[in-house]
Amino acid sequence: MSSSVARKHNKSQSAYAFDNTTTSIAASQMRNHLNKLADTISQDDAAKDKFEGQMDSFFALFRRYLTDKAAGTAVDWDKIKSPNPEEVIRYNSLSESSPDNSKLLSKLAVLKLNGGLGTSMGCIGPKSVIEVRDGNTFLDLAVRQIEHLNRNYDSDVPLLLMNSFNTDSDTQHIVKKYSGHRIQIKTFNQSKFPRVFKDSLLPVPKNVDDPLSAWYPPGHGDLFESLTSSGKLDELLAEGKEILFVSNGDNLGATVDMKILNHMIETGAEYIMELADKTRADVKGGTLINYDGQVRLLEVAQVPKEHVEEFKSIKKFKNFNTNNLWINLKAIKRLVEQNKIEVEIIPNAKTINYDGQSDVPVLQLETAVGAAIRFFDNAHGVVVPRSRFLPVKTCSDLLLVKSDLFYLEHGALVLDPNRYDGNPLIKLGKSFKKVSEFNSRIPHMPKILELDHLTITGNVYLGKGVTLKGTVIIVCNDGDRIDIPNGSILENVVITGNLKILEH
Repeated sequence: MSSSVARKHNKSQSAYAFDNTTTSIAASQMRNHLNKLADTISQDDAAKDKFEGQMDSFFALFRRYLTDKAAGTAVDWDKIKSPNPEEVIRYNSLSESSPDNSKLLSKLAVLKLNGGLGTSMGCIGPKSVIEVRDGNTFLDLAVRQIEHLNRNYDSDVPLLLMNSFNTDSDTQHIVKKYSGHRIQIKTFNQSKFPRVFKDSLLPVPKNVDDPLSAWYPPGHGDLFESLTSSGKLDELLAEGKEILFVSNGDNLGATVDMKILNHMIETGAEYIMELADKTRADVKGGTLINYDGQVRLLEVAQVPKEHVEEFKSIKKFKNFNTNNLWINLKAIKRLVEQNKIEVEIIPNAKTINYDGQSDVPVLQLETAVGAAIRFFDNAHGVVVPRSRFLPVKTCSDLLLVKSDLFYLEHGALVLDPNRYDGNPLIKLGKSFKKVSEFNSRIPHMPKILELDHLTITGNVYLGKGVTLKGTVIIVCNDGDRIDIPNGSILENVVITGNLKILEH
Protein backbone atom coordinates (compact mmCIF):
# COMPACT_ATOMS: atom_id res chain seq x y z
CA MET A 1 0.00 0.00 0.00
CA SER A 2 1.44 3.40 -0.93
CA SER A 3 2.17 5.83 1.91
CA SER A 4 -0.50 8.30 0.73
CA VAL A 5 -3.15 5.60 0.50
CA ALA A 6 -2.08 4.25 3.87
CA ARG A 7 -2.48 7.69 5.44
CA LYS A 8 -5.96 8.06 4.00
CA HIS A 9 -6.91 4.54 4.96
CA ASN A 10 -5.72 4.98 8.55
CA LYS A 11 -7.45 8.32 9.03
CA SER A 12 -9.77 8.16 12.03
CA GLN A 13 -13.49 8.05 11.46
CA SER A 14 -13.76 11.03 13.80
CA ALA A 15 -12.25 13.18 11.03
CA TYR A 16 -15.65 12.89 9.38
CA ALA A 17 -18.12 14.47 11.77
CA PHE A 18 -20.69 14.33 8.99
CA ASP A 19 -21.51 18.03 9.02
CA ASN A 20 -22.26 19.81 5.74
CA THR A 21 -18.65 20.77 5.07
CA THR A 22 -17.04 17.40 5.66
CA THR A 23 -19.88 15.69 3.82
CA SER A 24 -19.20 17.87 0.79
CA ILE A 25 -15.46 17.11 0.97
CA ALA A 26 -16.01 13.35 1.29
CA ALA A 27 -18.45 13.39 -1.64
CA SER A 28 -16.01 15.37 -3.80
CA GLN A 29 -13.16 12.96 -2.99
CA MET A 30 -15.36 9.98 -3.84
CA ARG A 31 -16.43 11.51 -7.16
CA ASN A 32 -12.80 12.10 -8.14
CA HIS A 33 -11.82 8.53 -7.30
CA LEU A 34 -14.76 7.11 -9.23
CA ASN A 35 -13.78 9.15 -12.28
CA LYS A 36 -10.25 7.76 -12.04
CA LEU A 37 -11.68 4.26 -11.80
CA ALA A 38 -13.63 4.81 -15.01
CA ASP A 39 -10.46 5.95 -16.74
CA THR A 40 -8.89 2.52 -16.13
CA ILE A 41 -11.39 0.85 -18.48
CA SER A 42 -9.71 -0.27 -21.67
CA GLN A 43 -12.80 -1.94 -23.15
CA ASP A 44 -15.27 -0.60 -25.69
CA ASP A 45 -17.53 2.42 -25.21
CA ALA A 46 -20.52 0.29 -24.25
CA ALA A 47 -18.62 -1.30 -21.35
CA LYS A 48 -17.43 2.11 -20.20
CA ASP A 49 -20.94 3.58 -20.40
CA LYS A 50 -22.32 0.69 -18.36
CA PHE A 51 -19.60 1.06 -15.72
CA GLU A 52 -20.04 4.81 -15.49
CA GLY A 53 -23.79 4.33 -15.09
CA GLN A 54 -23.21 1.99 -12.16
CA MET A 55 -20.72 4.39 -10.59
CA ASP A 56 -23.26 7.21 -10.92
CA SER A 57 -25.78 5.04 -9.07
CA PHE A 58 -23.23 4.20 -6.41
CA PHE A 59 -22.26 7.84 -6.00
CA ALA A 60 -25.91 8.82 -5.51
CA LEU A 61 -26.19 6.13 -2.82
CA PHE A 62 -22.93 7.22 -1.16
CA ARG A 63 -23.89 10.90 -1.16
CA ARG A 64 -27.28 10.07 0.32
CA TYR A 65 -25.52 8.04 3.02
CA LEU A 66 -23.36 11.06 3.90
CA THR A 67 -26.34 13.41 3.88
CA ASP A 68 -28.37 11.13 6.14
CA LYS A 69 -25.44 10.87 8.57
CA ALA A 70 -25.00 14.65 8.60
CA ALA A 71 -28.73 15.20 9.20
CA GLY A 72 -28.76 12.57 11.93
CA THR A 73 -31.93 11.07 10.50
CA ALA A 74 -33.33 8.38 12.74
CA VAL A 75 -36.66 6.77 13.41
CA ASP A 76 -38.83 8.75 15.83
CA TRP A 77 -40.14 5.99 18.06
CA ASP A 78 -43.15 8.06 19.15
CA LYS A 79 -44.40 8.21 15.54
CA ILE A 80 -44.53 4.41 15.18
CA LYS A 81 -48.02 2.97 15.21
CA SER A 82 -49.52 -0.40 14.41
CA PRO A 83 -50.68 -0.70 10.79
CA ASN A 84 -54.28 0.16 9.97
CA PRO A 85 -56.66 -2.75 9.28
CA GLU A 86 -56.43 -2.09 5.53
CA GLU A 87 -52.62 -2.06 5.67
CA VAL A 88 -52.27 -5.62 7.02
CA ILE A 89 -54.90 -8.23 6.22
CA ARG A 90 -55.14 -11.96 6.88
CA TYR A 91 -54.71 -14.51 4.11
CA ASN A 92 -57.96 -16.28 5.02
CA SER A 93 -59.88 -13.07 4.31
CA LEU A 94 -58.87 -13.11 0.64
CA SER A 95 -61.48 -14.19 -1.88
CA GLU A 96 -60.90 -17.35 -3.83
CA SER A 97 -58.96 -16.97 -7.05
CA SER A 98 -60.61 -16.40 -10.39
CA PRO A 99 -61.88 -19.52 -12.17
CA ASP A 100 -59.78 -18.38 -15.13
CA ASN A 101 -56.35 -19.03 -13.64
CA SER A 102 -54.82 -19.03 -17.13
CA LYS A 103 -55.79 -15.37 -17.50
CA LEU A 104 -54.27 -14.53 -14.12
CA LEU A 105 -51.02 -16.31 -14.92
CA SER A 106 -50.71 -14.52 -18.27
CA LYS A 107 -50.01 -11.36 -16.26
CA LEU A 108 -47.35 -12.92 -13.99
CA ALA A 109 -43.57 -13.23 -13.96
CA VAL A 110 -41.57 -14.83 -11.13
CA LEU A 111 -38.21 -13.54 -9.91
CA LYS A 112 -35.79 -15.33 -7.61
CA LEU A 113 -33.05 -13.37 -5.85
CA ASN A 114 -29.99 -15.36 -6.89
CA GLY A 115 -27.04 -13.22 -5.86
CA GLY A 116 -25.88 -15.22 -2.85
CA LEU A 117 -23.10 -17.78 -2.58
CA GLY A 118 -23.26 -20.96 -0.51
CA THR A 119 -20.14 -20.06 1.48
CA SER A 120 -21.97 -19.88 4.82
CA MET A 121 -22.84 -23.57 4.35
CA GLY A 122 -19.34 -24.48 3.14
CA CYS A 123 -20.22 -24.61 -0.57
CA ILE A 124 -18.62 -23.02 -3.61
CA GLY A 125 -20.77 -21.28 -6.20
CA PRO A 126 -24.38 -20.03 -6.17
CA LYS A 127 -26.42 -21.10 -3.17
CA SER A 128 -29.28 -21.94 -5.54
CA VAL A 129 -27.44 -25.06 -6.75
CA ILE A 130 -27.12 -26.70 -3.32
CA GLU A 131 -29.02 -30.00 -3.30
CA VAL A 132 -31.91 -29.64 -0.90
CA ARG A 133 -34.39 -32.42 -1.58
CA ASP A 134 -34.41 -35.73 -3.47
CA GLY A 135 -31.52 -34.71 -5.71
CA ASN A 136 -33.12 -31.35 -6.52
CA THR A 137 -31.46 -27.97 -5.99
CA PHE A 138 -33.26 -24.74 -5.07
CA LEU A 139 -33.23 -23.83 -8.75
CA ASP A 140 -34.51 -27.24 -9.86
CA LEU A 141 -37.50 -26.93 -7.54
CA ALA A 142 -38.33 -23.40 -8.73
CA VAL A 143 -38.21 -24.58 -12.35
CA ARG A 144 -40.41 -27.61 -11.60
CA GLN A 145 -43.02 -25.44 -9.87
CA ILE A 146 -43.34 -22.95 -12.73
CA GLU A 147 -43.14 -25.63 -15.40
CA HIS A 148 -46.09 -27.37 -13.72
CA LEU A 149 -48.11 -24.14 -13.81
CA ASN A 150 -47.31 -23.58 -17.48
CA ARG A 151 -48.35 -27.10 -18.41
CA ASN A 152 -51.42 -27.24 -16.20
CA TYR A 153 -52.84 -23.89 -17.29
CA ASP A 154 -51.28 -23.60 -20.74
CA SER A 155 -49.54 -20.42 -19.56
CA ASP A 156 -46.13 -18.86 -20.13
CA VAL A 157 -44.92 -17.68 -16.73
CA PRO A 158 -41.23 -16.75 -17.08
CA LEU A 159 -38.63 -17.25 -14.34
CA LEU A 160 -36.17 -14.40 -13.82
CA LEU A 161 -32.95 -14.79 -11.86
CA MET A 162 -31.30 -11.69 -10.46
CA ASN A 163 -27.65 -12.76 -10.26
CA SER A 164 -24.64 -10.99 -8.84
CA PHE A 165 -21.13 -10.89 -10.28
CA ASN A 166 -20.42 -13.73 -7.84
CA THR A 167 -23.08 -16.06 -9.23
CA ASP A 168 -23.67 -15.05 -12.85
CA SER A 169 -21.08 -17.20 -14.63
CA ASP A 170 -22.02 -20.43 -12.84
CA THR A 171 -25.73 -19.71 -13.21
CA GLN A 172 -25.45 -19.11 -16.97
CA HIS A 173 -23.85 -22.54 -17.31
CA ILE A 174 -26.43 -24.26 -15.10
CA VAL A 175 -29.59 -22.88 -16.75
CA LYS A 176 -28.62 -24.44 -20.07
CA LYS A 177 -29.93 -27.77 -18.79
CA TYR A 178 -33.47 -26.34 -18.73
CA SER A 179 -33.46 -25.43 -22.43
CA GLY A 180 -35.84 -28.28 -23.28
CA HIS A 181 -38.27 -27.48 -20.47
CA ARG A 182 -41.53 -25.60 -20.76
CA ILE A 183 -40.20 -22.49 -19.09
CA GLN A 184 -38.60 -19.27 -20.24
CA ILE A 185 -35.62 -18.33 -18.02
CA LYS A 186 -34.31 -14.77 -18.08
CA THR A 187 -31.23 -13.65 -16.18
CA PHE A 188 -29.77 -10.26 -15.38
CA ASN A 189 -27.15 -8.94 -12.99
CA GLN A 190 -27.51 -6.59 -10.11
CA SER A 191 -25.00 -3.79 -9.78
CA LYS A 192 -21.34 -4.12 -8.89
CA PHE A 193 -20.36 -1.39 -6.43
CA PRO A 194 -16.97 -0.59 -4.84
CA ARG A 195 -16.45 -1.31 -1.18
CA VAL A 196 -15.39 1.71 0.88
CA PHE A 197 -12.66 1.94 3.50
CA LYS A 198 -14.50 2.52 6.77
CA ASP A 199 -11.98 5.05 8.08
CA SER A 200 -11.21 7.17 5.03
CA LEU A 201 -14.50 6.73 3.14
CA LEU A 202 -12.55 6.18 -0.07
CA PRO A 203 -13.24 3.35 -2.53
CA VAL A 204 -11.21 0.17 -2.12
CA PRO A 205 -10.60 -0.59 -5.84
CA LYS A 206 -8.10 1.53 -7.76
CA ASN A 207 -8.67 -0.28 -11.03
CA VAL A 208 -11.73 -1.88 -12.64
CA ASP A 209 -9.82 -5.16 -12.75
CA ASP A 210 -9.06 -5.19 -9.02
CA PRO A 211 -9.94 -8.45 -7.18
CA LEU A 212 -13.60 -9.24 -6.50
CA SER A 213 -13.02 -8.66 -2.79
CA ALA A 214 -12.86 -4.94 -3.57
CA TRP A 215 -16.45 -4.97 -4.85
CA TYR A 216 -19.89 -5.99 -3.60
CA PRO A 217 -23.47 -6.50 -4.83
CA PRO A 218 -25.56 -3.80 -3.08
CA GLY A 219 -28.41 -5.87 -1.66
CA HIS A 220 -31.74 -6.79 -3.20
CA GLY A 221 -32.99 -3.18 -3.02
CA ASP A 222 -31.00 -2.79 -6.24
CA LEU A 223 -33.66 -4.90 -7.99
CA PHE A 224 -35.65 -1.97 -9.37
CA GLU A 225 -32.77 -0.18 -11.03
CA SER A 226 -31.07 -3.33 -12.30
CA LEU A 227 -34.32 -4.74 -13.70
CA THR A 228 -34.79 -1.48 -15.59
CA SER A 229 -31.23 -0.91 -16.80
CA SER A 230 -30.93 -4.53 -17.99
CA GLY A 231 -33.89 -4.05 -20.33
CA LYS A 232 -35.79 -6.92 -18.67
CA LEU A 233 -38.50 -4.62 -17.31
CA ASP A 234 -39.44 -3.30 -20.77
CA GLU A 235 -39.20 -6.84 -22.10
CA LEU A 236 -41.74 -8.10 -19.55
CA LEU A 237 -44.09 -5.20 -20.17
CA ALA A 238 -43.95 -5.82 -23.92
CA GLU A 239 -44.98 -9.44 -23.22
CA GLY A 240 -48.06 -8.23 -21.35
CA LYS A 241 -46.74 -9.03 -17.89
CA GLU A 242 -48.11 -6.85 -15.08
CA ILE A 243 -47.05 -8.43 -11.80
CA LEU A 244 -43.70 -9.66 -10.53
CA PHE A 245 -43.59 -12.20 -7.70
CA VAL A 246 -40.24 -11.78 -5.93
CA SER A 247 -38.73 -14.08 -3.31
CA ASN A 248 -35.41 -15.23 -1.91
CA GLY A 249 -33.93 -18.11 -3.88
CA ASP A 250 -33.56 -20.19 -0.70
CA ASN A 251 -37.18 -19.87 0.50
CA LEU A 252 -38.74 -23.20 -0.45
CA GLY A 253 -42.17 -22.02 0.71
CA ALA A 254 -42.32 -19.17 -1.82
CA THR A 255 -44.56 -20.68 -4.48
CA VAL A 256 -47.01 -18.92 -6.79
CA ASP A 257 -50.26 -18.39 -4.87
CA MET A 258 -53.36 -17.81 -6.99
CA LYS A 259 -55.36 -16.19 -4.16
CA ILE A 260 -52.74 -13.49 -3.61
CA LEU A 261 -52.32 -12.95 -7.36
CA ASN A 262 -56.09 -12.58 -7.77
CA HIS A 263 -56.30 -10.27 -4.74
CA MET A 264 -53.61 -8.00 -6.16
CA ILE A 265 -55.39 -7.67 -9.49
CA GLU A 266 -58.81 -7.19 -7.85
CA THR A 267 -57.62 -4.45 -5.47
CA GLY A 268 -55.25 -2.70 -7.87
CA ALA A 269 -52.51 -2.84 -5.23
CA GLU A 270 -49.07 -1.93 -6.59
CA TYR A 271 -47.18 -3.78 -3.87
CA ILE A 272 -48.06 -6.64 -1.52
CA MET A 273 -45.69 -7.92 1.15
CA GLU A 274 -46.26 -11.38 2.59
CA LEU A 275 -45.96 -11.38 6.37
CA ALA A 276 -45.95 -14.30 8.78
CA ASP A 277 -46.86 -14.45 12.46
CA LYS A 278 -43.75 -13.81 14.51
CA THR A 279 -42.30 -16.46 16.81
CA ARG A 280 -39.31 -16.22 19.11
CA ALA A 281 -37.15 -17.43 16.22
CA ASP A 282 -38.14 -14.39 14.15
CA VAL A 283 -37.54 -11.55 16.60
CA LYS A 284 -35.07 -9.75 14.33
CA GLY A 285 -37.23 -9.82 11.21
CA GLY A 286 -38.49 -6.53 9.77
CA THR A 287 -42.12 -5.63 10.39
CA LEU A 288 -44.71 -3.33 8.83
CA ILE A 289 -45.65 -0.19 10.75
CA ASN A 290 -47.63 2.97 10.18
CA TYR A 291 -45.28 5.96 10.30
CA ASP A 292 -46.62 9.46 9.76
CA GLY A 293 -49.72 7.95 8.24
CA GLN A 294 -47.76 5.83 5.76
CA VAL A 295 -47.10 2.08 5.69
CA ARG A 296 -43.39 1.38 6.12
CA LEU A 297 -41.02 -1.49 6.82
CA LEU A 298 -39.14 -1.20 10.10
CA GLU A 299 -35.90 -3.17 10.40
CA VAL A 300 -34.09 -3.91 13.67
CA ALA A 301 -31.08 -1.91 12.44
CA GLN A 302 -33.27 1.23 12.41
CA VAL A 303 -34.50 0.79 15.97
CA PRO A 304 -32.95 2.97 18.71
CA LYS A 305 -30.97 0.81 21.13
CA GLU A 306 -33.28 1.54 24.04
CA HIS A 307 -36.23 0.13 22.08
CA VAL A 308 -34.65 -3.02 20.59
CA GLU A 309 -36.20 -5.35 23.17
CA GLU A 310 -39.58 -3.76 22.59
CA PHE A 311 -39.12 -4.30 18.84
CA LYS A 312 -38.35 -7.98 19.43
CA SER A 313 -41.50 -8.39 21.49
CA ILE A 314 -44.02 -10.73 19.94
CA LYS A 315 -46.86 -8.81 21.62
CA LYS A 316 -46.29 -5.39 20.04
CA PHE A 317 -44.95 -6.39 16.61
CA LYS A 318 -46.84 -9.51 15.71
CA ASN A 319 -45.67 -10.13 12.12
CA PHE A 320 -42.43 -10.16 10.14
CA ASN A 321 -41.51 -9.72 6.49
CA THR A 322 -40.94 -12.99 4.62
CA ASN A 323 -39.50 -11.11 1.60
CA ASN A 324 -42.15 -12.72 -0.60
CA LEU A 325 -43.26 -9.65 -2.56
CA TRP A 326 -45.80 -8.98 -5.31
CA ILE A 327 -44.99 -5.82 -7.26
CA ASN A 328 -46.69 -4.07 -10.17
CA LEU A 329 -44.31 -3.76 -13.12
CA LYS A 330 -45.77 -0.52 -14.51
CA ALA A 331 -45.41 1.04 -11.08
CA ILE A 332 -41.74 0.03 -10.98
CA LYS A 333 -41.18 1.71 -14.36
CA ARG A 334 -42.96 4.89 -13.24
CA LEU A 335 -41.09 5.19 -9.95
CA VAL A 336 -37.66 4.42 -11.42
CA GLU A 337 -38.13 6.93 -14.24
CA GLN A 338 -39.18 9.55 -11.68
CA ASN A 339 -36.26 8.59 -9.43
CA LYS A 340 -38.72 8.15 -6.55
CA ILE A 341 -37.37 4.98 -4.93
CA GLU A 342 -34.93 6.10 -2.24
CA VAL A 343 -34.99 3.44 0.45
CA GLU A 344 -33.16 3.40 3.74
CA ILE A 345 -29.44 2.63 3.46
CA ILE A 346 -28.00 -0.27 5.44
CA PRO A 347 -24.26 0.21 6.16
CA ASN A 348 -22.84 -3.31 6.33
CA ALA A 349 -19.44 -3.47 8.05
CA LYS A 350 -17.01 -6.10 6.76
CA THR A 351 -13.30 -6.86 6.90
CA ILE A 352 -11.19 -7.87 3.90
CA ASN A 353 -7.61 -8.73 3.07
CA TYR A 354 -6.16 -5.82 1.14
CA ASP A 355 -2.70 -5.15 -0.26
CA GLY A 356 -0.95 -7.47 2.20
CA GLN A 357 -3.01 -6.40 5.20
CA SER A 358 -5.64 -8.61 6.82
CA ASP A 359 -8.90 -7.64 8.48
CA VAL A 360 -9.08 -4.20 6.89
CA PRO A 361 -12.43 -2.64 7.92
CA VAL A 362 -14.68 -1.68 5.01
CA LEU A 363 -18.27 -0.60 4.47
CA GLN A 364 -20.72 -1.73 1.84
CA LEU A 365 -23.85 0.37 1.47
CA GLU A 366 -26.87 -1.84 0.85
CA THR A 367 -30.62 -1.46 0.44
CA ALA A 368 -33.55 -3.84 0.91
CA VAL A 369 -36.33 -4.35 -1.62
CA GLY A 370 -38.96 -4.56 1.13
CA ALA A 371 -38.24 -1.00 2.25
CA ALA A 372 -39.63 0.30 -1.06
CA ILE A 373 -43.19 -0.56 -0.02
CA ARG A 374 -43.88 3.03 1.04
CA PHE A 375 -43.45 4.39 -2.48
CA PHE A 376 -46.18 2.26 -4.08
CA ASP A 377 -49.90 3.00 -4.18
CA ASN A 378 -52.34 0.89 -2.15
CA ALA A 379 -49.42 -1.12 -0.77
CA HIS A 380 -50.19 -3.48 2.10
CA GLY A 381 -49.23 -6.67 3.86
CA VAL A 382 -50.94 -10.05 3.81
CA VAL A 383 -50.35 -12.37 6.79
CA VAL A 384 -49.84 -15.74 5.12
CA PRO A 385 -49.57 -19.28 6.54
CA ARG A 386 -46.18 -20.12 7.98
CA SER A 387 -45.77 -22.76 5.26
CA ARG A 388 -44.96 -19.95 2.82
CA PHE A 389 -41.79 -19.15 4.75
CA LEU A 390 -39.38 -22.08 4.62
CA PRO A 391 -35.88 -20.63 4.18
CA VAL A 392 -32.71 -22.72 4.18
CA LYS A 393 -29.99 -20.58 5.73
CA THR A 394 -28.16 -23.31 7.68
CA CYS A 395 -27.78 -27.07 7.81
CA SER A 396 -30.32 -27.07 10.65
CA ASP A 397 -32.83 -25.80 8.07
CA LEU A 398 -31.54 -28.37 5.59
CA LEU A 399 -32.36 -31.23 7.97
CA LEU A 400 -35.90 -29.92 8.29
CA VAL A 401 -36.63 -29.73 4.54
CA LYS A 402 -34.95 -33.07 3.78
CA SER A 403 -36.93 -34.91 6.44
CA ASP A 404 -40.16 -36.93 6.32
CA LEU A 405 -41.97 -33.84 7.59
CA PHE A 406 -42.47 -32.84 3.95
CA TYR A 407 -43.13 -34.48 0.63
CA LEU A 408 -42.60 -33.07 -2.86
CA GLU A 409 -45.54 -32.16 -5.07
CA HIS A 410 -44.74 -30.58 -8.46
CA GLY A 411 -41.56 -29.06 -7.06
CA ALA A 412 -43.21 -27.66 -3.91
CA LEU A 413 -42.69 -28.94 -0.38
CA VAL A 414 -45.93 -29.96 1.30
CA LEU A 415 -46.21 -30.58 5.05
CA ASP A 416 -47.26 -34.11 5.99
CA PRO A 417 -50.92 -33.88 7.08
CA ASN A 418 -50.12 -36.11 10.07
CA ARG A 419 -47.94 -33.37 11.57
CA TYR A 420 -49.86 -32.07 14.58
CA ASP A 421 -48.12 -28.72 15.06
CA GLY A 422 -45.72 -26.26 13.47
CA ASN A 423 -42.17 -27.08 12.47
CA PRO A 424 -39.84 -28.42 15.19
CA LEU A 425 -36.98 -26.30 16.46
CA ILE A 426 -33.68 -27.76 15.21
CA LYS A 427 -30.25 -26.59 16.35
CA LEU A 428 -27.14 -28.29 14.97
CA GLY A 429 -23.71 -27.31 16.30
CA LYS A 430 -20.68 -26.04 14.39
CA SER A 431 -19.64 -29.61 13.49
CA PHE A 432 -22.64 -29.59 11.13
CA LYS A 433 -22.06 -26.13 9.64
CA LYS A 434 -20.82 -27.27 6.22
CA VAL A 435 -23.03 -29.30 3.90
CA SER A 436 -20.25 -31.87 3.46
CA GLU A 437 -19.98 -32.35 7.23
CA PHE A 438 -23.76 -32.50 7.56
CA ASN A 439 -23.99 -35.20 4.87
CA SER A 440 -21.25 -37.32 6.45
CA ARG A 441 -22.75 -37.11 9.95
CA ILE A 442 -26.39 -37.54 8.87
CA PRO A 443 -26.21 -39.59 5.66
CA HIS A 444 -29.80 -40.78 6.17
CA MET A 445 -32.51 -38.39 7.28
CA PRO A 446 -34.10 -39.27 10.64
CA LYS A 447 -37.88 -39.49 11.01
CA ILE A 448 -39.03 -36.35 12.82
CA LEU A 449 -42.79 -36.30 12.36
CA GLU A 450 -43.28 -36.27 16.15
CA LEU A 451 -40.24 -34.12 16.99
CA ASP A 452 -40.60 -30.87 18.97
CA HIS A 453 -37.00 -29.86 19.60
CA LEU A 454 -33.62 -31.21 18.54
CA THR A 455 -30.18 -30.03 19.63
CA ILE A 456 -27.00 -31.81 18.49
CA THR A 457 -23.51 -30.53 19.24
CA GLY A 458 -20.08 -32.10 18.89
CA ASN A 459 -18.81 -35.20 17.15
CA VAL A 460 -22.13 -36.97 16.57
CA TYR A 461 -23.18 -39.42 13.83
CA LEU A 462 -26.71 -40.67 13.12
CA GLY A 463 -27.34 -44.10 11.64
CA LYS A 464 -30.02 -45.21 9.20
CA GLY A 465 -33.70 -45.35 10.17
CA VAL A 466 -33.37 -43.20 13.31
CA THR A 467 -36.61 -41.80 14.77
CA LEU A 468 -36.64 -38.65 16.92
CA LYS A 469 -39.64 -37.71 19.07
CA GLY A 470 -40.42 -34.97 21.57
CA THR A 471 -37.30 -33.19 22.82
CA VAL A 472 -33.97 -34.80 21.95
CA ILE A 473 -30.66 -33.30 23.06
CA ILE A 474 -27.34 -34.91 22.10
CA VAL A 475 -24.18 -33.25 23.41
CA CYS A 476 -20.80 -34.82 22.72
CA ASN A 477 -17.83 -33.68 24.79
CA ASP A 478 -14.69 -32.41 23.05
CA GLY A 479 -12.46 -35.30 21.98
CA ASP A 480 -15.29 -37.83 22.27
CA ARG A 481 -17.70 -39.36 19.76
CA ILE A 482 -21.35 -40.40 19.86
CA ASP A 483 -22.83 -42.84 17.34
CA ILE A 484 -26.59 -43.29 17.17
CA PRO A 485 -27.08 -46.81 15.70
CA ASN A 486 -29.39 -47.81 12.87
CA GLY A 487 -33.05 -48.02 13.86
CA SER A 488 -32.70 -46.07 17.10
CA ILE A 489 -35.83 -44.48 18.56
CA LEU A 490 -35.03 -41.49 20.77
CA GLU A 491 -37.89 -39.83 22.62
CA ASN A 492 -37.51 -37.07 25.24
CA VAL A 493 -33.89 -37.93 26.02
CA VAL A 494 -30.66 -36.14 26.80
CA ILE A 495 -27.49 -37.94 25.67
CA THR A 496 -24.05 -36.70 26.69
CA GLY A 497 -20.50 -37.98 26.93
CA ASN A 498 -18.88 -40.64 24.73
CA LEU A 499 -21.47 -43.25 23.83
CA LYS A 500 -22.57 -45.90 21.43
CA ILE A 501 -26.22 -46.68 22.07
CA LEU A 502 -26.84 -50.39 21.72
CA GLU A 503 -30.50 -50.80 22.63
CA HIS A 504 -33.58 -48.78 23.43
